[in-house]
Amino acid sequence: QVQFVESGGGLAQPGESLRLSCKTYRFITSVFNPMEFAWYRQAPGKQRELVASIGRSTNYDDSVKGRFTVSRDNARKMLYLQMNSLKPEDTGVYYCNKLRAPDSWGQGTQVTVWGQGTQVTVSP
Repeated sequence: QVQFVESGGGLAQPGESLRLSCKTYRFITSVFNPMEFAWYRQAPGKQRELVASIGRSTNYDDSVKGRFTVSRDNARKMLYLQMNSLKPEDTGVYYCNKLRAPDSWGQGTQVTVWGQGTQVTVSP
């Protein structure tokens, strides 16, 4: 059974960048190389959604277009997601899997983008 292991998540402030990696297991080269893969994310309390995909071409959800870049290394059977100009709404658990008929899901990697907050001053 194929397996996906995601890594690279963490805490970030708005505007910062993170690079996610996905190591795949048990794909033979002749199957991996033409396969379309995707990155998905699941925000708190929401369903998992497609963020970006890569096959012969790349495609992005409108919410990340121009900020995220998906790539792959067929020799290493790895997938990557470069995330720039992060926003609080990018917060969620990120998963990689096949684009069509996803296999078993990995543990994902948590990405948390903190808002800049707002100053509260209480005068006596």
